[in-house]
Amino acid sequence: MEQIAYVNGSFVPLSEAKVSILDRGFLFADGIYEVAAVLDGKLIDNASHLARLERSVGEIELALPETTARIEEIQKELVKRNNLANGMVYLEVTRGADTGRDFAFPKNVKPTLIMFTSTKDIINAPSAKTGINVITVPDLRWARRDIKSVALLAQVLAKQAAAVAGAGEAWMIEDGKVTEGGSSSCFILTQDDVIVTRQNGSEILPGCTRKAVVALAEERQLRVEERAFSIEEALAAKEVFVTSASLFVQAVVSIDGKKVADGKPGPMTNRLREIYVEFAKATAV
Repeated sequence: MEQIAYVNGSFVPLSEAKVSILDRGFLFADGIYEVAAVLDGKLIDNASHLARLERSVGEIELALPETTARIEEIQKELVKRNNLANGMVYLEVTRGADTGRDFAFPKNVKPTLIMFTSTKDIINAPSAKTGINVITVPDLRWARRDIKSVALLAQVLAKQAAAVAGAGEAWMIEDGKVTEGGSSSCFILTQDDVIVTRQNGSEILPGCTRKAVVALAEERQLRVEERAFSIEEALAAKEVFVTSASLFVQAVVSIDGKKVADGKPGPMTNRLREIYVEFAKATAV
């Protein structure tokens, strides 16, 4: 059975899902996206993703064509129609298609809203047990990384460099400090058991999974410090891990070919992954 997608008010076979070549998402990357995980047919931490969607579209003066409540209804319907047990729901909203190509915002144009699903067993991913290797690359992105823009060319180049190197992720570096991964938030556990992750700001995307993990750690009286850190500090750490909607909590076992600690996922990382999965299942909608 062919996968079903959603395009501007209609559920259609994926092969028939199309938008205009004049769509501004295609021409200018003038759009915002979100990705929500699905476990056992339910959306994970979706309210956080929809809140970030609202913030991102607001930052570029883009009106959502549907309410967030309606967007969630569509997400759930798409999960149902695709019989999706475990995976992701991708959504994208762009400023829509005008009659030509002009940089200024068009008037009286309806935004484009598309969604589709993909299958992924995040819970049982082999990398959760083995950890992943990461490489470092310069951060080449624009100055408003807090907006979840579809302009992802720098991340594409970073992730391609990681793929060529046989690594699972690329960490982007600016002014000697780690900003974030190509599609993840970065954490270290210091030798004195402090969980460190970069503070939110225009330099990074405010990760939804990052936010939940920080809150869950603090609820358990674990020490969390939000600040920038260097690769040298990461290599000297007890543990290193990343978070994202598509990974949850994922151990990092080497950076640029150098082992982190003993080169295996550490107990804190494993425990935080367990805690996050418990939270995800308990709050799924």
